[in-house]
Amino acid sequence: MNRYLTSDLIAWKNSKNRKPLIIKGARQVGKTWLMKEFGAKYFSKTAYINFDNNPRMQSVFEGDYNCDRLIKAFNIETGIEITKGDTLIIMDEIQEVPRALSSLKYFNENANDYYIIAAGSLLGIALHNGTSFPVGKVDFMNLYPLNFREFLEACGDEKYCKLLTSDDTQLMTSFKTKFIERLKEYYYVGGMPEAVNTFINTNNFTKVRTVQKNLLEYYEQDFSKHAPTNDIPRLNLIWHSIPGQLARENKKFVYGALRKGARASEFETSLEWLSDCGLVQKINRVKKGGMPLIAYLDLNAFKLYMNDTGLLCAMCDIDSKTIIEGSSIFEEFKGALTEQFVLQQLISDCGIKPFYYSADNSTAEIDFIIQLGKEIVPIEVKAGENLQAKSLKVYHQKYQNKISIKTSLSDFRKDEWLMNIPLYDICRIKNISIF
Repeated sequence: MNRYLTSDLIAWKNSKNRKPLIIKGARQVGKTWLMKEFGAKYFSKTAYINFDNNPRMQSVFEGDYNCDRLIKAFNIETGIEITKGDTLIIMDEIQEVPRALSSLKYFNENANDYYIIAAGSLLGIALHNGTSFPVGKVDFMNLYPLNFREFLEACGDEKYCKLLTSDDTQLMTSFKTKFIERLKEYYYVGGMPEAVNTFINTNNFTKVRTVQKNLLEYYEQDFSKHAPTNDIPRLNLIWHSIPGQLARENKKFVYGALRKGARASEFETSLEWLSDCGLVQKINRVKKGGMPLIAYLDLNAFKLYMNDTGLLCAMCDIDSKTIIEGSSIFEEFKGALTEQFVLQQLISDCGIKPFYYSADNSTAEIDFIIQLGKEIVPIEVKAGENLQAKSLKVYHQKYQNKISIKTSLSDFRKDEWLMNIPLYDICRIKNISIF
């Protein structure tokens, strides 16, 4: 399984200004596998330490932050003779020992010739709660579920993946049937590594669904184990409301849909907890298509998506027959799956965190809006082969933007100000040179 974050890890390894690295990501997105695989391929030795339920490491970090003493303890714990320049030190589930997080500052300042990567499924929570280490002493990377191109490669379709990154859109159209077939499978399977491996090894959607249901159960168990007791009921209400929120014509998150009389002040902390865990993606509204977009942010209006389209399918109990019966999967509950897919690719493949747009005095809404260099680019998501772009036209008439993007199952096409990018080629958005 090829994870594209590996190229960033290689760049980190070769950087003269390297700092200890923290990888953030939801449970079961493949952080441990990626770190170990990176160590096996690019280092002579890997010293792996899991801090979960590890009283020995808890005791070690109750002492001082002398790096030589800590390295000696790592040698004993792992049985690996750690040497500078050729050993990768992995600190997994590091949030379980907060002083280990704090120690990264001292490794950066006093022993930066060691290669150290830290990760943890609930690391975002630990960082948000003020675990002590100074900003600027570590590097960060985010790992997400496999994106569509990684899924293609995992399925053995490297040649189709290369075609997506080429400029030959005409040849791409010739193979659209294959792309759409894989896209349907990705909607159902998603990008969680265990689900992808199960699909590849068994080609059995029922077994994939079992894996997904187990993952959803693990996430809910985390609520009970790690969240503040008073927040658990609110976490469950938000978590189980996501499909219903996305099924609405206007997908703006409504607190009143959680329970009668619910207010933002009651649920904001729980919502932040889910976001810090990497389980949900909160996409805020902007009121104007101006530069920079963040200057027009509306903190009170947002949409809430899950972290993976396959898990959204599982939560909604969408049957596997939907995969093979025409293109109905793209239109499930008002195209919410398609929006989830596009959002997932924008974040994990393009490295873009989008907003959505609506004006105060208009009903026209743009599904996503992004900032690419000096350009503001609105994106409208369409299920099937819908060629209409009414909201984009209204937006263009108002702002006279250079380019608008519609993504659908239609073939690649570029008119004067409007570009249609096939859903399966949404990664093309990150290449600003096409504009």
